[in-house]
Amino acid sequence: MANPEEHRHRRAGRGDGDACAALARLSLEVSACRACPRLVAWRERVAVEKRAAYADEDYWGRPVPGFGDPAARLLVLGLAPAAHGGNRTGRIFTGDRSGDWLYAALHRAGYANQPTSVAVGDGLELTGAWVTAGVRCAPPDNKPTPAERDRCVANWLVPEGDLLRDLRVVMALGQFAWDVAWSRFGPGRGAAPRPRFGHGAEASLAGPERPSGRGAGPERPSERGAGPERPSGPAWLLGSYHVSQQNTFTKKLTEPMLDAVLARARELTGAGTDRHAAR
Repeated sequence: MANPEEHRHRRAGRGDGDACAALARLSLEVSACRACPRLVAWRERVAVEKRAAYADEDYWGRPVPGFGDPAARLLVLGLAPAAHGGNRTGRIFTGDRSGDWLYAALHRAGYANQPTSVAVGDGLELTGAWVTAGVRCAPPDNKPTPAERDRCVANWLVPEGDLLRDLRVVMALGQFAWDVAWSRFGPGRGAAPRPRFGHGAEASLAGPERPSGRGAGPERPSERGAGPERPSGPAWLLGSYHVSQQNTFTKKLTEPMLDAVLARARELTGAGTDRHAAR
């Protein structure tokens, strides 16, 4: 099947060239990861057995890298790729109902140039946003183990966050992503007491040693060659119920609810819709 890397960073010209190249290299490393035997076995089994509706398609069947704008101010963080969504298409939140909801909302908010995400090469581009997951492989029953989660965060989310040097806001989809975001981006890498998750919940990621102003605090070298300096990281964490079918079908999550969180993200990034609307 087509390599998602052919399309993942098409809008990379807006960001720092070294950071864009480093993100592309990281994406290739992610897609080759075999660190968790249980997840490797499951994702590859699903790719062979397939769902009847996709029997004629070639599944990606590998870890799914992040996707979006290397100059993103907003990071949208999910749990893991869906077995017959991202694990099939090779792009996060692509080819399933959850992705339909998420990218339609990102389009309404001006972050995406179109409301649909069907397959790699479908023309989707993001501006000002990056979409990723705490765990990069589709897990059995959608439940990664704590060890799988921690390994994936350390190996991939940590360097990915370092390379996304303009981040101001992390939007966590669900409790799992909220906990991961706090452990990765919270004060002292999550050493401070974790705030309570809820839809519309908001927490500062800037501890006393890291003011919330953009670029405040000491700068340090990147681990993956994105250049000699980087800002201090995102300043805010926002919570949203996950865009799962269970939540959307039961109306636990509605379009206005999701739109409200994205609108708040725009306020916190200091980005007006006109300036960052995807084109």
